Amino acid sequence: MKIAFIGDIIGRPGREMLAKKLLHVRKEYGIDFVIANSENVSHGFGMIRKNADELLKAGVDFMTGGNHTWDKKEIISMFEDMPLIRPLNYPEGVPGSGYKVVEVCGEKLAIINVLGHYGMSMVENPFIATTRCVESLIEEGIKNIIIDFHAESTAEKRGLYMMLQGKISALFGTHTHIGTDDLSVELGTCYVSDVGLSGCRDNVIGMDKNAPIKRMMTGLPASFDIPKQCKKIMQLIVCEIIDGKCISAQKLRVFDDRETLVQEALYE
Repeated sequence: MKIAFIGDIIGRPGREMLAKKLLHVRKEYGIDFVIANSENVSHGFGMIRKNADELLKAGVDFMTGGNHTWDKKEIISMFEDMPLIRPLNYPEGVPGSGYKVVEVCGEKLAIINVLGHYGMSMVENPFIATTRCVESLIEEGIKNIIIDFHAESTAEKRGLYMMLQGKISALFGTHTHIGTDDLSVELGTCYVSDVGLSGCRDNVIGMDKNAPIKRMMTGLPASFDIPKQCKKIMQLIVCEIIDGKCISAQKLRVFDDRETLVQEALYE
């Protein structure tokens, strides 16, 4: 199976890039299933049903979350009838699920979403929670396992990857909105510290530059906003998985005004 994972989609510009480019990319690369981090889809903070429907229409099959999952209260009802999960390590009783098992190409694929510790909400230990979940899935005979680790710290992401290397198919880092160049495949596990945002690429992490610059210069609060006009990008990882092992991976940077850049994974 060929799986694609799209990094944090930031507001309307991100949704527009998916609507314009994703179906073409799916066809060109023979992608069977698309997972997308969707916690910033609705004006940069959370997700509403209308925007989730836009993603599904654009070619997304499954959606993950992060620390902004709860920014729109409408999300609670969406867990009941949409292909959507929230971070695994929220306390017991929180709406939604932290993982789901779906069928792709006649095989079972488990998708796990987990939230880091550094700079994030008070959640349970991500390393213990994820390890337990992965071990349980393996006991059930599920070999194809994808993790979206939504974390500020690259060390946390790398650490979890080293813990689970050879046991999972892929670990994709999200949250910082800045793509990293460490895409690799080792012991059958694909890894990248951060996929990078899909949305405006010429401002500050997908947001209009004025508010963050004001915060940096003055220390005063300022509301982040999505630029009305900007240069756009869609960033995704495409990995081929056979019997639970990733055998190849590519990072695609799809632009609105130039040719797509393709980075091949480093194989160890």
